[in-house]
Amino acid sequence: MEPRITHAELEVMKLIWRAGEPMTFSAIRASLQRTMGWEKSTIQTLIRRLVDKGMLSAVRREVLYYSANLSEREYAAGEEQALIDRLYDGSAAHLVASLCRRGKLTERDLDELRAYFTMGGDGDGSLDDLQ
Repeated sequence: MEPRITHAELEVMKLIWRAGEPMTFSAIRASLQRTMGWEKSTIQTLIRRLVDKGMLSAVRREVLYYSANLSEREYAAGEEQALIDRLYDGSAAHLVASLCRRGKLTERDLDELRAYFTMGGDGDGSLDDLQ
């Protein structure tokens, strides 16, 4: 299981995932100062924590370049499983049943799930091909 990260750390990860390539501290800082209003020291702390947790790697070229050690999909899968384990005793069916009982699934959601199950699933847990 991947280490837990904070919401702020997740914002850093999302930025790097969206970039699709290693990023310098300057590029990370410029983007997060603009979008989140964070100070340089805050961003440095978040990056250091992510490196310490093994979520980011730093490679020195002319400057340090930071890259994610796992994909966004891998991270999401770990978080999904942690949620299912923590709240639903490891049962994805209990999660879906809870969403249904609370009216959180729209008719479109249900149609997509039916189509997904009819197709036998695509093996990666994604409904992307149904939309």
